[in-house]
Amino acid sequence: MMIPETTFNTIVYVWIAIAVLVFPLLLKVTAPYGRHTKKNWGPMMSNRLGWFVMELPALAVFVFFIVKGGRFYNSLVLAALVLWLIHYVNRAFIFPWRLRTSSKKIPVIIVGMAIFFNLINGFLNGYWLGCLSSEYPHSWVRSARFVIGIILFIIGFFINQYHDHLLIKLRKNNGSTYKIPYGGLFRYISCPNYFGEIIQWAGFAILTWNIASFSFFLWTFVNLFPRAIDHHRWYKKQFPDYPESRKAIIPFLF
Repeated sequence: MMIPETTFNTIVYVWIAIAVLVFPLLLKVTAPYGRHTKKNWGPMMSNRLGWFVMELPALAVFVFFIVKGGRFYNSLVLAALVLWLIHYVNRAFIFPWRLRTSSKKIPVIIVGMAIFFNLINGFLNGYWLGCLSSEYPHSWVRSARFVIGIILFIIGFFINQYHDHLLIKLRKNNGSTYKIPYGGLFRYISCPNYFGEIIQWAGFAILTWNIASFSFFLWTFVNLFPRAIDHHRWYKKQFPDYPESRKAIIPFLF
């Protein structure tokens, strides 16, 4: 059964409103995973398994609705599918096994919250592109919006990947000791991997130009900006010699 576009848009607007309301809360509450892990948030599970389980729904749901809509022949939808696959195949199947923290745990409740988010996000973006959107003309892929968007996506993806690689290299032999990261944009900010991911999904929102992809970009910012602030404070607390000139996530600003 098709969801009417007006109903779908209402769902997206509610999702956006929730992001706006949640943002101040995330600035005050540090999510207990990674370096901020706490054992008083209930049952724990493998960090690697947690990453796989939480990222897979966004991949599966998005692809399901693209297949259901059968719009592979559309250049824009096909391009969006490829970009989505590039990100989420990496996040679900590659990134977890690159981590050198096989002994670390993540609260099950955090994994559950991430699954919920990824189900909603995969549904909104997949349903719009696969089942609901009016036909994007083939000329769309030659438009300024598409070109700018895909350039931003590619730049953001490589910023994210390169700085994830630098962070992973700091952990030798599954070590649990944190170090100050250097190289690349770490010269300017504490979390260039998050900065890259924000740029990446801003690019996706521009090249697809719809309210669902904008909601994803907004939620990416709402999730990662506070996380970067937490990381930045943590670094400064843990390392007295931490570079004073570094900002948290946006060079020279925040």
